[in-house]
Amino acid sequence: MFTGIVQELGEVAVIKRHGDAARLTIRGSTQDVQLGESIAVNGVCLTVAEILDGTFTADVMGETLNRSGLGQLTEGAPVNLERSVRLADRLGGHLVQGHVDATAPIVSRKPAGHWDQVRISLPRSISRYVVEKGSIAVDGVSLTVSALSPPGAADVPPGAADAPSPPGAADAPSPAEQWFEVSLIPETLKRTTLGTRKPGDTVNLEVDVIAKHVERLLIERNAKGAR
Repeated sequence: MFTGIVQELGEVAVIKRHGDAARLTIRGSTQDVQLGESIAVNGVCLTVAEILDGTFTADVMGETLNRSGLGQLTEGAPVNLERSVRLADRLGGHLVQGHVDATAPIVSRKPAGHWDQVRISLPRSISRYVVEKGSIAVDGVSLTVSALSPPGAADVPPGAADAPSPPGAADAPSPAEQWFEVSLIPETLKRTTLGTRKPGDTVNLEVDVIAKHVERLLIERNAKGAR
């Protein structure tokens, strides 16, 4: 379990592919790090398999590579690092499991005073869990949702935004897409990879696990009531 408060910017030192899996060696602080402990890398919970000369190594299975942005990492790329939370620690962000729910591209970003306003595409598969002023982890960074796309955007069928326009409709407006916005303060811009992320870059998203548990309980209750 993590809190979404990035402790360090690490760097990908080596990537070794093994079929559909990979072994990542990350350069970063390894003081007091133990074999078998969990470290979040860009919001993905990985298990430390080896420690050597200021680096740690973790194995990443194909499922994780396919469902997160780790499969797009290259050697030399910066990564957000957070060690697992202890029961005595302060919960500075929110409860983060390190289990990526979806990936999405950054749509736009613009400076706003002393912070940056970043808009990120919101996959339909997780949109129901995202609420304004709620929490979301973006590449492992705990952030507050500052704005959401209008409710009508949720009615667009999957793939509609990518469908070709009919003849003569070149000037027609494109279907509304779902998105959410976050505001990045100077500390976040300086201490995490989000400071250099650009429109078009893909980020890992993890929604609030409590919302998913509540939904599951309601589904079970409704199913029992219908019997």
